[in-house]
Amino acid sequence: MTERTPLLHYRLSASVNESELRSPPAGPVPERQPGGPRQRRTPAQRQRQKLSTFFGVVIPTLLSMFSVVVFLRIGFVVGQSGLYQAIAMFLVAYLIISMTVLSVCAISTNGALDAGGAYYMISRALGPEFGGSIGLMFFLANVCGSALYVLGLVEAIVGSFGMPEDVSVAATPFQVLPSGYWWSLLYGTAITLLCLLVCLVGAHIYAKATFIIFLVVMFVLGTIFVSFFAVRPQTITLPTSATRNPTMNATGPVAPTTANFTGFKLDTLLGNLQADYTVDYTTGTMMSFATVFAVMFNGCTGIMAGSNMSGDLKSPSSSIPRGTITAVIFTFIIYNLLSVLIACSCDRVLLQKDYSFLTDINIWHPFVTIGVYSSTLSAAMSNLIGASRILYALARDDLFGKALSPAKRTSQSGNPWVSVLISWFLVQLVLFSGKLNTIASIVTIFFLLVYAAVDLACLALEWASAPNFRPTFRYFTWHTCVLGIVGCAIMMFLINAIYASASIAFMLLLLLLIHYLSPTSSWGYISQALIFHQVRKYLLMLDVRKDHVKFWRPQILLMVSNPRSSVGLITFINDIKKSGLYVLGHVQLGDLNTLPSDPLQSQYDSWLSLVDHLNIKAFVNLTLADSVRHGVQHLLFISGLGGMRPNTLILGFYDDCLPKDRLVDPSLPFSQSTDPSEPSQELEQQPLFHFAYLRNGSVRQDSGELGDGKVLGAQEYVAIIADAMKMLKNVVLARYFNNFDRTQVLSPPSSSPWKGAVYVDVWPVNLLRPDSCSYVDTCSLFLLQLACILNMVRGWKKATLRLFLCVEEGRSVRGSEEKLGQLLKELRIKARIYPVPWDQQVALFPSNTMHLSDDYLSAVNKLILDQARPPPAVRFLYLPRPPADTRRYTSYLHQLELLTRDLGPTLLIHGVTPVITTDL
Repeated sequence: MTERTPLLHYRLSASVNESELRSPPAGPVPERQPGGPRQRRTPAQRQRQKLSTFFGVVIPTLLSMFSVVVFLRIGFVVGQSGLYQAIAMFLVAYLIISMTVLSVCAISTNGALDAGGAYYMISRALGPEFGGSIGLMFFLANVCGSALYVLGLVEAIVGSFGMPEDVSVAATPFQVLPSGYWWSLLYGTAITLLCLLVCLVGAHIYAKATFIIFLVVMFVLGTIFVSFFAVRPQTITLPTSATRNPTMNATGPVAPTTANFTGFKLDTLLGNLQADYTVDYTTGTMMSFATVFAVMFNGCTGIMAGSNMSGDLKSPSSSIPRGTITAVIFTFIIYNLLSVLIACSCDRVLLQKDYSFLTDINIWHPFVTIGVYSSTLSAAMSNLIGASRILYALARDDLFGKALSPAKRTSQSGNPWVSVLISWFLVQLVLFSGKLNTIASIVTIFFLLVYAAVDLACLALEWASAPNFRPTFRYFTWHTCVLGIVGCAIMMFLINAIYASASIAFMLLLLLLIHYLSPTSSWGYISQALIFHQVRKYLLMLDVRKDHVKFWRPQILLMVSNPRSSVGLITFINDIKKSGLYVLGHVQLGDLNTLPSDPLQSQYDSWLSLVDHLNIKAFVNLTLADSVRHGVQHLLFISGLGGMRPNTLILGFYDDCLPKDRLVDPSLPFSQSTDPSEPSQELEQQPLFHFAYLRNGSVRQDSGELGDGKVLGAQEYVAIIADAMKMLKNVVLARYFNNFDRTQVLSPPSSSPWKGAVYVDVWPVNLLRPDSCSYVDTCSLFLLQLACILNMVRGWKKATLRLFLCVEEGRSVRGSEEKLGQLLKELRIKARIYPVPWDQQVALFPSNTMHLSDDYLSAVNKLILDQARPPPAVRFLYLPRPPADTRRYTSYLHQLELLTRDLGPTLLIHGVTPVITTDL
């Protein structure tokens, strides 16, 4: 236990026992809906906002930055560190807080600032997750800070007027109050009730009270300055606790019992210039530059006091910068003047052994005691009302759901009385701990975390370069923001590294909790602005002229008619994008000239909800065109940006398969479809997706109906394929993916004859032209590349690639197999090679390749089916070019249909650009 100092008896441990960071009250936050804009204030609320810069910003900030440190620890700092290091400490400390002040001024002058102070700034700049977590920590810091100051005031009162616990010590006539734990708790409760009454009346009463306290503190401060000149040199008796730590001299340990106030003497100044770190007599801890700096830093904080009054100011945007900067400059001058006067008039022993010496040298000793009482009561009151305003703002923003809903209630005058009561109750609970030396460090760290968050908010707004961020206060840059963040972080770990780490971890935990549980807000997310800024910068750096085949990746445009029938294909294509661009494209038929507005704007939310629901990484691009062909051309021309443009077009196959609705129940990835001609009542109640319901016979698989009942014709479908190849786009046709379920495919039952094995079959030869088959042309290599990419995806790594080598009689099967194996080795593709004789099929191949017989196509189809033991999850086939004669488009599509009939999930692939290299 540390012994109380005479008269003042207010203890501030040298290891940061008190936090001077306080939150004067912010006005009540106007009611609004969750995540929505705040409602307009009523005339009565606007009438209450009539605090000027001086009363609303300067006074609260000065009281917060002066507090009791100016009375009790200014001598400690000079006595331990010397005048040189003391001034250096103030310069460093004020440099740190000045960076945060600049950030506060910048944010506060960027448009209208509502009630909520630092919490409002952070939440509206960094989003609800960051703002809510910091806001809750800000609230807890204010609660603990209020209890801290109440206990400090109780100790000061008991030290002055309490009866001594030691009966052998004679009591003075003024020591009449009983002492002890429960008596101290009773006194603390009484002080807290007094603060509660002031806060329940309202912020306007508090403003008047702080003005009176401000006058008292300024008067006491004036008497201190006068005393240095008016009081004669004298010898002062040191407290008994200071005499228990003797100093050493040549003859042995000596415990000084007195020290001198010398008045202004050069010898005294010279003796106080250099540092002389000793043991702090109140804690028994050896002091150092770091520990003294941590204690001194408490007296430099409290800069948020003015910004927290934003809801009660006439003009927050002008008052906060002017008032805060004025208060910071004023306190900096006062602290340095006091340091110089103390160094010139008090010897080193007095400064190190009596922290209450300002009382002994004052022209009237009780003045300093009154100053301590006033500043401490002001601190407790401002922390309590500040905590209530923060709690009220958190409740109104609905970041914690119903847990804080009672705190929304206000009186007829707009005072959040329930928040005040909750804050008072928590302060009362903290009072039961009795001593708050540990909590004091945590409170300081919490406030520093808030300061760093404000700097981070300003930094994010500056880096985002958003046009709407144009504060009228321009005396800041991103460099000042970074210095503020680094300075606050250093101070946090300098005070207590363990508590700093725990506080950051607690903040991150709250951030994740709010992210997953809170409703979506309409405040805007700074992360989106930063992402946009960075993406634009890197897109400009992505030069298509520097593309190289070594770094090729698929960039896919998947055309989707109706997502209800295309879920299986959408999820499968997500697996072969290999971190490349993936765009879901959709064409709606129509003419904007005949429509009152763009019909696509209302559809984007449903498409984006689909992307979220399927958990895929894709963009959405919709277009309005007079035909599907023109719409696909539009998307191929305009999709993407810079070096990120689709290089591969994927279409669903054109056939007569009936579609099945896979979005009947949005809570499940795949649900069994009801009768598509009569959507069930349950289906109609699903609000998540607003896509057209499927009807029997009216929608062709994946690429059939494109809105308004119009059907895509076979001629136009093949023309789209030809257009894409002319534009040097790779083309993929996907068939039989209407029943594809990724989960079932990748997790087959172990009881199956194939024991859960998964296979991917690859046929890298043009089956429609056996006379010109080759395994090393551009298209075959592209097909191998896509199959390899699929095999590299986490879920498909266990799949086995089966590569089928079609051979004819008379050719060396072993030689062809070795040649293909060598190619796969050079391409680093792991696959099993299966030679397949196809002489019987080739015999049916006509001499006129322009007219393939159905018998040949059916024979090749049967050949593929016969090799499916066990059946593969998906097949990769070679897609030949469409014929140059457009009259043969229908025949071309018929050939593809016969080739792939009943094969299951199949991709017909045609590549037009090299995508594989054997170079390093």
